[in-house]
Amino acid sequence: MSAQPRLLPWPGPAGKPCYLVSDADGAGYLSRLADEMEAVQLQMGAELIGHARLLLRDQKAAARELRYLSDRLIEALQDALRIAESRGGRLPVSDDECETDGPTQANEGDG
Repeated sequence: MSAQPRLLPWPGPAGKPCYLVSDADGAGYLSRLADEMEAVQLQMGAELIGHARLLLRDQKAAARELRYLSDRLIEALQDALRIAESRGGRLPVSDDECETDGPTQANEGDG
């Protein structure tokens, strides 16, 4: 079984994070489906950026169109952040990082 649950690229019930615990080391059906979904989400986000550039150049773009675009951009950014969190959580950790006492914390107002 994998040591770290994988954050999936789709939300669970009520929009909560959905995780996969697998013993297939990324080779199982759900892992492959998640990989494919991430690729689709990232491609859609890239295409949306192109559309946004065109729409923002249009001086006659209606407020309704811009609000719709903003909503889609927010969704694409949420997808990209979820993918980044998922992939970051699956990065290998070196032995040096495991031996530290954890991150140091800075107090607000110091400086």
